[in-house]
Amino acid sequence: MKQNITEAVVRYIGDDYFLGTTPSGLPQLMDSKGDRHAAPTPIELLLVAVAGCTAIDVQSILAKKRQDVTSYDVRISGTRAEEHPRKFTAFHITHIVRGRGISGKAVEDAIRLSDETYCSVAATVKPTATITTAYEIIEEEKG
Repeated sequence: MKQNITEAVVRYIGDDYFLGTTPSGLPQLMDSKGDRHAAPTPIELLLVAVAGCTAIDVQSILAKKRQDVTSYDVRISGTRAEEHPRKFTAFHITHIVRGRGISGKAVEDAIRLSDETYCSVAATVKPTATITTAYEIIEEEKG
């Protein structure tokens, strides 16, 4: 059986900074302290990864459903355990879709498909964290 293995490298570069290199070769600076606001911490990147994964899915599905989306944002909040390792125990994702004549059913279906089928990041965190979702459709005038 063939294994699907992906590799990344993280290197300590001094002063509590680390440089990650993604499988595609792109660099990502990380700050282990987080209070300097010079680079994201790994846990912040996980929060963005969950939101980014579902955003990519939902946008793609809405485009295939020919929804007239003019703007799309995903807001995510994460609840972390008090005790170490302070993992995320829950995420709440809000999809904010702006456009003309956007179907609520289309948005619901896109979110469900992302959540249940496509989002590999959500599938990775779900064994230990719950994910809840909501959406808002903001109708824009034609013009």
